[in-house]
Amino acid sequence: MSVWVWFVIAGLAAAGGGALLAVDGGRHSAHQRERRRWASLRGWRFVLSDPVVADRWRHGVMARGGAGLAKDLVIGSLFTPLGRRAVQIFDHEQGGQVSSVVVAVQRRIHTVGLVAELWMPDQPLPQDPGLSRLGPVGDRVALVNEPDRAGPLTSAEFVLAVKALGGDISVAWIEQDWVLAAAPSSATPSRLERVLRVLDEIADLLDAADLDNAAEPAELADFYRPSQ
Repeated sequence: MSVWVWFVIAGLAAAGGGALLAVDGGRHSAHQRERRRWASLRGWRFVLSDPVVADRWRHGVMARGGAGLAKDLVIGSLFTPLGRRAVQIFDHEQGGQVSSVVVAVQRRIHTVGLVAELWMPDQPLPQDPGLSRLGPVGDRVALVNEPDRAGPLTSAEFVLAVKALGGDISVAWIEQDWVLAAAPSSATPSRLERVLRVLDEIADLLDAADLDNAAEPAELADFYRPSQ
């Protein structure tokens, strides 16, 4: 095979690689515009990336490969009959790849120390010695760090709320004063809105439950700044 043929092959390969990069970049730009537009419609903030936000949590998808980076971050609040709840939505990037979209809703009550993870049964469970298997919560497998405090997680109302998350949510978890869920990286704003509503319902149930004797009101996250 002549040298010129190899040059032609190399040129075609380079052109194909460039085209793939352009397509991928175009998809990301469209995704970013969609996320930014959604934030604007809700009067929420949009941030391209934040190296700190994802680091505040250690469980759920955060336990897989480290905290990672929050990309295309939306910060705002939900207005509920009982007041305002801080929310965050971001693409969770680990190792240069977006693995999921993390949706986080802040509770009004800070339950000290309790951690609970609710995994779909087709997902590999974390090998965390600090978590014990509680058993099924609806269609999900529950892991908790303090089983004796996890009674409210098995109530009929809680099970119904968790089932409403949908099978595409690989894990939902409770950590600090937040309720979080991992949605597919392809999740649209309308899908994320539905996840937010369910997490808000779960947060209400948890705030109404007596999860421990040292609960205190949670303040709205200090990184939230309402739009002017």
